[in-house]
Amino acid sequence: MPIVKSKVKLSRSLGIALVPKAAKGLERRPDPPGQHGKRRRTAKKSDYGQQLLEKQRLRHQYFLGERQLRNYVARAVAKTGNTADHLITALETRLDTIVLRAGFARTIYQARQFVTHGHVLVNNKRVNFPSATVNVGDKVSLRESSRTMDPVQLAIATTEIPPYVVRNDAEFEAELTRLPTREEIPVICELSSVVEFYAK
Repeated sequence: MPIVKSKVKLSRSLGIALVPKAAKGLERRPDPPGQHGKRRRTAKKSDYGQQLLEKQRLRHQYFLGERQLRNYVARAVAKTGNTADHLITALETRLDTIVLRAGFARTIYQARQFVTHGHVLVNNKRVNFPSATVNVGDKVSLRESSRTMDPVQLAIATTEIPPYVVRNDAEFEAELTRLPTREEIPVICELSSVVEFYAK
């Protein structure tokens, strides 16, 4: 798991808001952090530099370590068909990602914490490892004692749910009804650049 000290600073470096409070920070200070941030923003990147940026964007939006992402790419490459589609589908069906998409958490960091602390159930069984795969038709819910937590209530009230996830507010339960298409996934990244980065 990567260690992230300042999520706002990291968001400025990547040019995307990783957490809600980073959105305002990017409006005020869109340049990357550091003394030469403005120059770094306007300088033209090499192909490798752009691929590296896209890889870092994807990695941090799913809060993955370098080895984890590399393994996901390797498994996607081994399948027949479009590698980028296989990659994003695998990442999007992780348990912590589904918790985020269902609106039980506002950030991937919060979703990861909820899972590891035992607040999340899959088909009424507690699962505490974020990388668990959620299959189509699986029911992801929160423990009854966890439903009144302030972060959960705030997330439910403010998070927009994608069309491939259906949430039952009364039961604090969400279902992955189908696999998402790439266009439906709210991730800012050029996936082909990520695949090219690891192909070298």
